[in-house]
Amino acid sequence: MPIEHAPFSKAEYDRRIAKTRKAMAAAGIDVLFVTDPSNQAWLTGYDGWSFYVHQGVILGMEGEPIWWGRHMDALGGLRTCWMSKDNIRGYADHYVQSTIRHPMQDLAGHIRAFGLDAARIGVEMENYYYSAKAHDVLGKELPDATLVDATALVNWQRLIKSDEEIAFIRKAARISEKIVQTAIDRAAPGVRKNDLVADIFHAGITGVGDDWGDYPAIVPLTPSGLDATAAHLTWNGAPMKKGEATFFELSGCYRRYHAPLCRTVYLGTPPQEMRDAEQAQIEGISAGLEAARAGNRTSDIANAFLDVLARHGIEREGRMGYPIGLSYPPDWGERTASIRTEDKTILQPGMVFHFMPALWMDSWGLETTETILIIENGPAEALCNVERKLFVKD
Repeated sequence: MPIEHAPFSKAEYDRRIAKTRKAMAAAGIDVLFVTDPSNQAWLTGYDGWSFYVHQGVILGMEGEPIWWGRHMDALGGLRTCWMSKDNIRGYADHYVQSTIRHPMQDLAGHIRAFGLDAARIGVEMENYYYSAKAHDVLGKELPDATLVDATALVNWQRLIKSDEEIAFIRKAARISEKIVQTAIDRAAPGVRKNDLVADIFHAGITGVGDDWGDYPAIVPLTPSGLDATAAHLTWNGAPMKKGEATFFELSGCYRRYHAPLCRTVYLGTPPQEMRDAEQAQIEGISAGLEAARAGNRTSDIANAFLDVLARHGIEREGRMGYPIGLSYPPDWGERTASIRTEDKTILQPGMVFHFMPALWMDSWGLETTETILIIENGPAEALCNVERKLFVKD
């Protein structure tokens, strides 16, 4: 793809590669092999549903990155990557799901051809897309190389968003507002959950104005009643019922960028304990946003929220958020910093988090969350504009 048709400017891709190479040099890595599809897209623009087979980006200390994958997907690389045609490489289909050969054998051939067969090669060992088999084969094919764990090396470079990225996240936020409002409006006793989710998908993919919607990295999470005591259930074909709360954990997606937003709907009259928790949660979110300032730490956000809960007599464990931006299934988080008491990551302008202080109690769940942007001065900006409350429909 000519750079003028790529999602971002050449200067933006140059910035990303320079940051990554600086981190590689600090880690003593000669060449990096990136398998995470989010990291591939961040470096090269590659965008396709092909991450179920082995593929990746080879990044040395000089020249353009190289996208490598299945031959039929290399054609997609030509359509989506900004690099020259020579830097899109495809392996033969007989490697795919074979019991007698492995794609890493082809990758090793490229690395040998580059004269890097004795190099320190960084690989993403703690990653959904880099298997134990792949690591074993690559190591055996390159016995003189040193395979170095480079898990999250690229992810950490993505933590501070550029202005170009923030513009995409703002577009995703407008779509998030639309789909959450669709869920709130559509929720009613007797409505089948799968029909409601179909409306959510339609709203999200339609997008807002000229900003079309992409598929989110996580499908809609829409549990009701006792199911809402669990964090990650999806939907079924059962009708919604009076006397139950349903939380909606959703995100709009624009060109792979996300802006997660959660709200909860109660059909009927909510119990007083839920109303009390709602007030504590909303007060705690305000305190967390106030603490989410450049120069503070991620733990300061968590502690500010937990201090409010403690005053209301509510106990909560677990993290309360994570960085978001560009992502592919199965997760829209970036898997680096966390909003939790033990994480001391310094907040800097341009960081974007899903501030996710949900409450999962014994008989109900209450999710009210925000996508927040750390700014130069003042508390974090909530990027979505949906009223922060428990939505009650009598």
